[in-house]
Amino acid sequence: MPGPKHILVMRFSAMGDVAMTVPVVKALLDQNPEVTLTYISRPEFAEFFKNIPRLKYYPADLKELYKGFGGLIKLFNHLKNQEHFDAVADLHNNLRTQILRRLFRLTGVKTAALDKGRAEKKLLTRFPNKVLKPLKRTVERYADVFRKIGFYVTLDYKLVKKSKPLADDIIKITGEKTSPWIGISPFAKHKGKILPLEKMEEVIAELNKQDVKIFLFGGSISEQEICNEWEKRYANVVSTIRILNMQQEFVLINNLDVMLSMDSAGMHLASLEGTPVISVWGATHHYAGFLGYGQSENDIVADTIECRPCSVYGNKPCFRKDYACLNRIKAETIVDKLTQYTR
Repeated sequence: MPGPKHILVMRFSAMGDVAMTVPVVKALLDQNPEVTLTYISRPEFAEFFKNIPRLKYYPADLKELYKGFGGLIKLFNHLKNQEHFDAVADLHNNLRTQILRRLFRLTGVKTAALDKGRAEKKLLTRFPNKVLKPLKRTVERYADVFRKIGFYVTLDYKLVKKSKPLADDIIKITGEKTSPWIGISPFAKHKGKILPLEKMEEVIAELNKQDVKIFLFGGSISEQEICNEWEKRYANVVSTIRILNMQQEFVLINNLDVMLSMDSAGMHLASLEGTPVISVWGATHHYAGFLGYGQSENDIVADTIECRPCSVYGNKPCFRKDYACLNRIKAETIVDKLTQYTR
C-alpha cells in the first residue's frame, strides 16, 4: 500500500501500558509486511519487544541521558540523524511525546496521537450519575493511531501460548513442575487497585492447602519483604522478586497454569505469554478499557458497589474512606476462580 513505511512508535510508561502495545504492534507488522518500526521506550521494557520481526527497539534513558527539555531535544536529534521516519505514532500523548511529536512534525513527518477518551472516562468514574458502559479498549485506541496514519489493523483478542521450556537456572528456583503452577502479582501502583494484604494472605493460605505451587511477583524492596514473609509461612509458596530477571520472569509466566493479578502490569505480562488471568478490580473497572489482551470478562473478580469505578487508574482516595470495593471481595471467590484452571 502507498504511504509511510518506517514508523517511529513512542510509549514511555507505565509497564502495563507499554505491555498492552505489544499485541497491537505485532498485528500491525503481521498485517502490513511493508512496514518497519522503531519503538522508543524505557530501557527496562526492551524484553517485551524481543524477537519481533522488523521492529528495532530504542532504549531511552529519560532519567539521565535525555532528562528534561534539553534531553528531549537531544533525543530528537539522535533519532532524526539515525533514521528516516515516514510517520510518528504517539501511543502515550503526554508532555514528553507531545514535544517530540511537534518537533518531528516541523520536519514534515506525518504524526498521529493517542486519544485517551478522557471525557468518556470522566462520565464513567463520576458519582453519582455515572454512565456505566463499556468504553473503547485501550488496545483499540492504540490501533487507532496507526489507522490515522493510514494502515489497516485488526485485533483478534486471542491468547497465544508459545511454549518456553524451563532452563536449568530457573528450575533451580522453581523446581520441576509436578503440579499446577499459580502466579500471584498482588501489588499495584495505587492503593485503590490493591487487594488488602491480609485478604491476599487468606487466598494464599487456602491455595497452600491444595496440590499447587504458588509464585509471587513484584518489584520493590517493600514488596520483596512482604512476599518473603509469605514464602516463610507457606510451604508451597516461592517469591521470585529480585531473584528472576525479566527474561526469566516471562519464561516462568509462560509455564503458569493461571495468574492472579490486580488491575496492574502482572495481568498484561501474563497476556503476552498467553497465560489466563484471574484479575481483581477495586476502584477501577474494566469498562475503562484496560482488561488484559485476550483475557475473559468471566475471569474478573469485582464488587458491584454503586460508586465503583471512582477512578480510571486507582489513584484517587476513597471518598467512603473504607475501600469497600476491595474489602467486600471474598477470598474464597478468588480461590474458586483460580481452581477452575488447576483441577
